[in-house]
Amino acid sequence: MKPAWDQLMQDYDGAEGALVADVDCEGEGKDLCEQHNVEGFPTIKWGDPSAMEDYEGEREYEDMNKFAEENLKPSCSPANIDLCDEDKKAQIQKFQAMDEAVLLAEIEKVESEIKQASTDFDAEVEKLQAKYEEFEKEKEKKMKELKSNADLPMMKAVIKATEAKESKTTVESHSAEL
Repeated sequence: MKPAWDQLMQDYDGAEGALVADVDCEGEGKDLCEQHNVEGFPTIKWGDPSAMEDYEGEREYEDMNKFAEENLKPSCSPANIDLCDEDKKAQIQKFQAMDEAVLLAEIEKVESEIKQASTDFDAEVEKLQAKYEEFEKEKEKKMKELKSNADLPMMKAVIKATEAKESKTTVESHSAEL
């Protein structure tokens, strides 16, 4: 992905109204990464700098470039309200009319619910993983028991001997016909 991203950064270098960049989350960019909830590498974010969204598309150059061409431009936001349809304008105006403390509380509530959904998911995956491991152990135990059956090797040997005998008889009967 890195070469594709580097090419995209080069393509958008100096572009007006669009920025494609790297951020070092372990160095100087740590605060920026925390602000935008970057938790792993590589993470691609896009959109209004005050409300970045996760990029969910493919990570080949052609796919990212197509996405950039379609999306990296001024879009509806409080700073570009003239680009908004009537519904979005009304939504922005509603939020602008709200008390800042109330708006912050609403943001915190939704972000908390998002975090809880992720936490719930992780907990359920852990339960599934534990159950999977339990089933895996049961399967291994059962297979070990079945494979250690003293009769199994002898049964296989009898089948092989029978097949060999039948094959030899078939060859002999074909030889006798000639």
